[in-house]
Formats: sequence, structure tokens, C-alpha cells
Amino acid sequence: MRAASCRMNVAAILNGLLVSVVAALLWKYVRLSEHAAVLEEELQLTRQSQELSQARIDYHAALLALQEYGTRMVCTGKMHTDRICRFDYLCYCTEAEEFVFFHSNSSFMLPNLGPRRFQPALLDLSSVEDHNTQYFNFLELPAAALKFMPKPVFIPDVTLILNRFNPDNLMHVFHDDLLPIFYTMQQYSDLGDEARLVFMEGWGEGAHFDLYRLLSSKQPLLKEQLRNFGKLMCFTKSYVGLSKMTTWYQYGFVQPQGPKANILVSGNEIRQFASSLMEKLNITTRGGEESAAEEKDEYIVVFSRSINRLILNEAELILALAQEFQMRAVMVSLEEQTFPSIIKVISGASILVSMHGAQLVSSLFLSRGAVVVELFPYAVNPEQYTPYKTLASLPGMDLQYVAWRNMVEENSVAYPERPWEQGGIAHLDKEDQEHILASKEVPRHLCCRNPEWLYRIYQDTIVDIPSLLEALRATVKTRPNLKKAKPASTVHPGQVREPQCQTSVQATNEAMLTVSWQIPWNLKYLKVREVKYEVWIQEQGENTYMPYILPHQNYTFSENIKPFTTYLVWVRCIFNKNLLGPFADVLMCRT
Repeated sequence: MRAASCRMNVAAILNGLLVSVVAALLWKYVRLSEHAAVLEEELQLTRQSQELSQARIDYHAALLALQEYGTRMVCTGKMHTDRICRFDYLCYCTEAEEFVFFHSNSSFMLPNLGPRRFQPALLDLSSVEDHNTQYFNFLELPAAALKFMPKPVFIPDVTLILNRFNPDNLMHVFHDDLLPIFYTMQQYSDLGDEARLVFMEGWGEGAHFDLYRLLSSKQPLLKEQLRNFGKLMCFTKSYVGLSKMTTWYQYGFVQPQGPKANILVSGNEIRQFASSLMEKLNITTRGGEESAAEEKDEYIVVFSRSINRLILNEAELILALAQEFQMRAVMVSLEEQTFPSIIKVISGASILVSMHGAQLVSSLFLSRGAVVVELFPYAVNPEQYTPYKTLASLPGMDLQYVAWRNMVEENSVAYPERPWEQGGIAHLDKEDQEHILASKEVPRHLCCRNPEWLYRIYQDTIVDIPSLLEALRATVKTRPNLKKAKPASTVHPGQVREPQCQTSVQATNEAMLTVSWQIPWNLKYLKVREVKYEVWIQEQGENTYMPYILPHQNYTFSENIKPFTTYLVWVRCIFNKNLLGPFADVLMCRT
């Protein structure tokens, strides 16, 4: 019996061992299967990431970095209106349509604004300042929450995340998007040609998407396309927001439209941008490789519109302009030609003529010395709508600008029965309609649905040619000559050196103050047409000062100079009447 009992115990032990081994093998198989599934999922997510980018990515390392380090943010700018932020591992949930900042022990957020981040936003996603449809912010989660979320798809490119403001309108495309994108990419060294643009405003490609493609070698991503790649997208390195330094116009959301109060861009930067775009389009300018015949050819370009705001006597206008300036006149149309082909024509034109409209932003491709002629329908005051006048007038653009306004109501054709967005007023009360019809000038207004403005701006026009030619003659004193036009100098003088003063008392009520200085250091290396000096003299304790513009470096003042009085004196240099240098340190001179 004892032997039988031993055999049973051995069998039980062997059976138990067998069960343990099988269980261990099954557990290992399940673990291997799970690991294989994780690897397969990571491989698939790696493939998805590489579908977005040519850059290779170690998915496992990227996921560990996100889990361990979380999101990191450093911003420039003091306010949401001038802030651009750089992120490592900023994520976007396509289902919630929210950006996500994952917190870990290693993540950081500068500036750390706390609840002020929502007053009203961290930053503007577009270059249009403080517009409530353009605000950017993010939600916050602990990195541990990643365990319960869909596995992220990583975008390994350096990305610039922004909103386009209105990609169907050329003025908005250039002013609000292309120029700010171009110079934001210049601002950060890793936003080079390999950076990817990500547009988050929700629009489709739009009519001018090919222009955005010129800014990067990689295809831009639209918000809608992010859904196709996964539920959680993570940008390994991204910049969010746009520089506003290149914008010159505000559209009237808070106050009636007009030039920005503080314009920071000059024509030189606009022309650098235009030159870069033309180079990418393989367009040469005058002075390039054209034949001698092309170089000598001078011509006028007239923009033709085929849908609204038409010039009803277009052929007569073209003939009159050709006769007046003894130049060939050509017509271009956005509806019939590609925009690059239009840029090529405009870049060599001596005069550009167009009704007010977005197509006039193409004037930034004109050569120096060319003339921009903007035509306005009846009752629309040119002084109230000046985006293209402002552009032409920027220092360094070196363009001449002429505005013409239809003053004869009989020379306009309005369309009151059209939809409101095309200038129709049939939906308005009869009293409002009569008020608009009787008005001789659209009053200043805010953007964007003023019915009187829309009614007038969508009128067609018969251009009164004699009055247009008179306006041209009054502004364009000489025939436009693109060959002689040279960039105006924008070099500013430095401080005057070694300023000093000497005083003498001539009598109890008579004194003299002599001020002298040396030229700015950089002047000896420059060819400057005109150099003058500005001197301010202020009696100590007084609020007013006496300003003088002087041609010399040494001057003696006696008028209004009192004996036994202390004067504060400032001196600075001026080049060519408008290029001001900094004031030298103030002098204290006692008579």
C-alpha cells in the first residue's frame, strides 16, 4: 500500500509539474502574442507616421519620450497678440478637435500663465490680430493618461501650425498668410525648407493652394487630413502662431479699416519675399536674362474682372491708355490665366490698372518706378479703403500710386436683386433701401456686412476716361521709367560723435550758446545725397523746446538764449530728409 501511495504522489507531482509547465508556456505564448500585437501596432503607427513624413522615426523611442518627458513649451512675446510658441510633443486629438499638453515631472511651460492663458487665449493662430475665431489654446492631461488613450501617431517633421485667414481671397492669402509664414520661417532656423505647414482653420485647399506649396518642399497638411492618420496626433517639434511684423493693414473689425497704427515692415522686406516667390516660379525680372527686345518693351497691364465690379468700357480704356503713354497695353484675368503667368506679366509692367479688389495685391511684384492705378466705383471714397495705397507707399516699394473715383452715378450699374453677399439690398426694409439709393458716399463702417458698402462696391463702372487721364497726369509727372528706378537708401545715420557746447555772456540780458559735434561714424562709408542735423534746445525746467534743422556741425545760438541759465541740448543726424539717427547723449550747458 505504501508503494501504491508513493506512485500516486509521484503521479500527482508530475501532473502538477506538467500543468505548471503548460500554464507557463501558455502565459509566455500570451505574453509573446501581446508583445507581437504591440510591435505590430507600433509598426503600423510607424508606417502611418512615415506616410506623413519622409523622415524615419523610432516609434518606441518617441512614445517613451512622450510618456517620460511629456510636452514642453517655450514662447516668445509678451501678449497673445505677439506670441509664438515652440513645443516638443504637442498633441492633437482629432475626435475632440483639441490640442493636448501632457504633463510629466520633466515637462515645462513658459510663460506659465495659469488661468491668464484663457484671457482670452495663449496666442493668435493667424496674423490677424486678436480675432476671436483665431485663438489658440490647449487642454492639459497627465502623461499617465496616455495608457487609456489611443496610441499616438507621431509627426517627426518640424511643423509650423497656423490658421489661414481666408484662402480664397488673394489679398488675404498674401497679406495674412504667405508673407507672415515666409518671415516666421526666417525667424526660426529649424523652420527651413524641410518644415511642414499645418493649417488648422478647417478650410479646404482653396483656389491658391499652389502658392502655399512654394514655401516648403513638403505638402502642407489640412486639419481634415489629420483625421485620416489617427485619433491622437503628436508633433515631435512644432511652432505655433505667426509673426505679425509684415502686415500693414487692419480690416475694420474694431474700428473702420485702414493702415495699421504701427507698421513694422518696409518695401525692402516685401520685395525680398516677392523675389523669393518669383525665383521658385522660375520667373525672371527686368535686368535678368530677357532678350534686348523684351528689356526695351514697356507696357501697361489692365486687370479684367468677369464676374462683378466690371469695367464696362474696358476696350476703350485700354486704347486710351496706350495712346496717352505710347505703350502697348495688355489685359490679364484671374478667371482665364494662372496666377504665376499673371505675376510674370505684371513684374515687367510700367503701369498696373485695376478696379479695387484683392487682385491688386499683385502690385507687390511690380518693378520699382512703376505706377499703380486703382479705380473705385461710385460713392466709394478711396481714402477710406487703402490696403493697396498703403502697400505702394511703404518705404522701399518705390511705386507711384493713383486713385480714381467714379463721380457720375449714371456711369455705374448696381444689382439690388442679387444676394446680399453680392451687394443685393432687396432683403432690406424699403426705408433702408431708399436711404442707400439716395446716399452719395458710403460712410465709414466696420467689417464686414455693411449693406451700403456691399451694394456700392459690387457696382459695374463705365470709366470716365478724360477724368482718369487727368488724375494720371496730375500724379505721374514723367513717363514711368523702370530702368532708371533705383532702390531708395534706407540706411540710417548713427549718433553724432563728440557733441559739446560752449557758452558766453555778452551782457546782463544777452548770452551765446555754441554747439558742435563730429559726423556719425558710418557717414564716411556712405554716399548720401543730403545730410543735415537736428538740434533741440530746452531751458531746464521748461516743457517746450526750440528745434533747429542745420547744415553744419557747428552753430552759435543767441536768440532766446538767457544769461545764467542751464539749457539741455540734443543733436542728431538726418539723411535725405527722412532717415533719422538716434540723439546723442543730452548736453547740459550753463550760460
